[in-house]
Amino acid sequence: MSEGWSEVQRRRLQELEADADALARRFQDAEQRNRAFQQLERQLARRRRADLQEFLTRRLRPRLALLQGRLEEALNALGFSQMVTPTLISRGDLARMSIGRDHAFSEQVFWVDSRRCLRPMLAPNLYRLMRHLARLQPGPVRIFEVGSCFRRETGGARHTSEFTMLNLVEMRVPEERRRQRLEELAAAVMQAAGIEDYRLETETSEIYGRTTDVVAGPDGLEVASCAMGPHPLDGAWGIVDSWVGLGFGLERLLMVREGGTSIGRWCRSHAYLDGIRLTL
Repeated sequence: MSEGWSEVQRRRLQELEADADALARRFQDAEQRNRAFQQLERQLARRRRADLQEFLTRRLRPRLALLQGRLEEALNALGFSQMVTPTLISRGDLARMSIGRDHAFSEQVFWVDSRRCLRPMLAPNLYRLMRHLARLQPGPVRIFEVGSCFRRETGGARHTSEFTMLNLVEMRVPEERRRQRLEELAAAVMQAAGIEDYRLETETSEIYGRTTDVVAGPDGLEVASCAMGPHPLDGAWGIVDSWVGLGFGLERLLMVREGGTSIGRWCRSHAYLDGIRLTL
């Protein structure tokens, strides 16, 4: 009977970016497998050291930062203004998002004290800005923000406690054009991210209700959630105009574009640098 890699060996080879063929190898016995593992681990470690040197001497900027820059430039070119808002938000702002003390989502929130938390999403701050800009700007309002968000996640290959979100909102879109505009903006972001293989699917969100998700890659990974207004949440923020909004996870975009099965390679980390495992 042939044997595959042990669980520990497989995890180590995945960390070192072994390809699918290498991970699928089979062996006559444990001795043959262990010899093959030692040889393959050395080969992969040498490659990752070379990748690390190339990053430190030539590329110099991690893919996450480069992706953020490309997305910012693409949205600026479409007339969107970039916002920079606080990382701490109030309990009241979460309540305006329908997230009260008894809401299931509240268990994922990192509370700093009894009144403030680390933002689990960018939407509350953008809602505040939408209210002011709707009053001050007579024409269309186009804004976006890129920044860290924080949630108490239970782990897994697709979730992390700190992640980078891009949220963009366009207000005063004619209601009959909202779906078309959402598709146009999703296409612009995905093109800037360098991803062609994606589709839009209708889903249900515990906060926004009916949403449109952007799903990408061969495994159908959700990389964005999109909504349209007027929306039941708008009244709590004093918003009366129609709008479309899209929220993308940058680490998930990198997962799809660069391949791999774990978000850990691309998030802010002490274990990885630009996708390269540091225990070499």
